[in-house]
Amino acid sequence: MSKAILGVIGGSGVYDLPGVEDVREEKVASPWGEPSDVLRIGRVAGREVVFLPRHGRGHRLSPSGINYRANIDAMKRLGVTDLVSLSAVGSFKERLAPGWFVLVDQYVDRTVGRATSFFGDGCVAHVSMAHPVSPPLVDRLAAAAKAEGIDCVRGGTLVVIEGPQFSSLAESLTYKAQGYDLIGMTATPEAKLAREAEIAYATVAMVTDYDCWHEEHGAVDVKSVIEVMHGNTEKARRLVARLAADFPSECDPCPAGSRNALDHALITAPDARDPALVKKLDAVAGRVLLH
Repeated sequence: MSKAILGVIGGSGVYDLPGVEDVREEKVASPWGEPSDVLRIGRVAGREVVFLPRHGRGHRLSPSGINYRANIDAMKRLGVTDLVSLSAVGSFKERLAPGWFVLVDQYVDRTVGRATSFFGDGCVAHVSMAHPVSPPLVDRLAAAAKAEGIDCVRGGTLVVIEGPQFSSLAESLTYKAQGYDLIGMTATPEAKLAREAEIAYATVAMVTDYDCWHEEHGAVDVKSVIEVMHGNTEKARRLVARLAADFPSECDPCPAGSRNALDHALITAPDARDPALVKKLDAVAGRVLLH
């Protein structure tokens, strides 16, 4: 088995990861463009951790302006094998109140205009997204949350919208009626790209509000979201610290297929592949393309 390296992408309110020792910052060059920020590499309880603020420090990038491909490619280049995504979300369920964490197991992608794949014309691949998160990684997150006394629910469907505007009431009621649990703006295409890069992935959805469907809570606004976010951020830091402290030194198998997602995904014949695109895929798909 290969060495396990934990990566963390911090969402709204999580722009740094205190408690990391022996920190160095690295600006990773990616053929897909600029990542959101420099990556911080260090150790927590002796385990190597790579951290990247999704929106950049200071929250410079909107959900639509994030270069998701560069972020995932950079993580892959630094050897990340397991990636935890921290995301602020709204809730469609009364029981999933602000302050709760949800370990998402399904996504519904309602984004538009984002690059959703590393592959394309000249090198086509189709990976399975039937089970988009890694069960062993979710197991470890659930155990870490329990150990830290963090209110956490395992399982839930997250619908991802383009943003940056919050939902209209009609949209919110529609998503709620369809049975979705949560709403956010960044988990896709991130989860799809992680699967293509054969990185085990999981989302920790940190509830900040009830979107706008809840008559007693009214419309969402940044001020109210930030108030809840401060408490969520502290809990997220404790969760990641506990996860890292208990993280294995070697990769474990993933029944969702995240570690070998490309084994049967490539469909373009070798002699028909675009050399320029193949070159850009050196980190993401080098295991199947270059060997």
